[in-house]
Amino acid sequence: MKIVIAPDSFKGSLSAPAAAQAIQRGLARVWPDAEYVQFPIADGGEGTVEALVGLTGGRLVTETARGPLGDPVEASWGFLGDGRTAALEVASACGLTLLGREELDPARASTFGLGEQILGALSQGAKKLLIGLGGSATNDGGSGMLAALGVKFLDKNGRPLPPGGLALADLASIERGDDIGRLSDLPIVIASDVQNPLVGPNGASAVFGPQKGADPEMVEKLDLALARFAAVAKDTTGRDVTLSPGAGAAGGLGAAFMLFTEAVFGPGVEVVLNEGAFDGKAAGASLIVTGEGRSDGQTVWGKAPVGVAERGKRLGVPTVCLSASLGEGYQKMYEKNVSAIMAMPPGPMGLAEAMAQAAPLLEDAAERLAKLLSVKLA
Repeated sequence: MKIVIAPDSFKGSLSAPAAAQAIQRGLARVWPDAEYVQFPIADGGEGTVEALVGLTGGRLVTETARGPLGDPVEASWGFLGDGRTAALEVASACGLTLLGREELDPARASTFGLGEQILGALSQGAKKLLIGLGGSATNDGGSGMLAALGVKFLDKNGRPLPPGGLALADLASIERGDDIGRLSDLPIVIASDVQNPLVGPNGASAVFGPQKGADPEMVEKLDLALARFAAVAKDTTGRDVTLSPGAGAAGGLGAAFMLFTEAVFGPGVEVVLNEGAFDGKAAGASLIVTGEGRSDGQTVWGKAPVGVAERGKRLGVPTVCLSASLGEGYQKMYEKNVSAIMAMPPGPMGLAEAMAQAAPLLEDAAERLAKLLSVKLA
């Protein structure tokens, strides 16, 4: 019997690889002779680089980059197993997890560090870029990344703008730089599930700004600043991405790639499954086990477990999900090809305790799952 183990990370407690290992240990208590294939996944957010590097036999590169508020951080990107594709994620250098709640400031936060990572990948010979856009602390329209690549953002007096999304309200002109030209013919794949436009009631500022620290007044100012950015960028590039689906990803970073590159956008989990050759590794499997920290009605909107289950359906393999907790609407997952869902804790348990014991709880849940699936009714 062949079993594919393909969990996402359990945020705050287990990485995707650690979750896959715990699930295998639990299943192996019941099925010690099964063939196990671990395929830890991600959806474009934190952990995407780790997953892709591990799945393809690549290597991680850790370098100092500018964090979201300008302080140096140790950020990682990686080469995939082909030695030519560089995988990056905005969460590494510009992510929410790099800041405390009291530090969040989308008015000043910048994507400059991602641009530095791109330059680092190019300097090491990358011929293709794969970039995950989930988990950013920024709302700067990607202007920071573009600035790192030599693009100049100037006010009416020809002076460079300070970093951050709010400064874009004073944008008067944009001048291309040499390094941005290096991306024009480079294959770029963007892993993102976000379909929000750049501005408006469903735009980057309105929908994602509050979780990055923006109050209603700041949301309005940031939205106007991004609208100004889009208008000036249209004059520079001839492209209008104001209402383009996906332009609002990562605080408008999606718009920057649409404006200045020929990047191809795809659902995060699909990108990871394709790059890791999931179909080939899952061929002939009897079962797929996925998992995540919390399953609820939002899981059906492009989250990793549902992406795995839909791929499993195409392969004719049933998928079950182990989750740390189940929230309102988790039953919708049954409509997305998830055959069964099991919560990890065997009984009432506080959040802190559950997170501290995540690995053994997941291991035990996997064992219970295997025992249930082994029952033969008369």
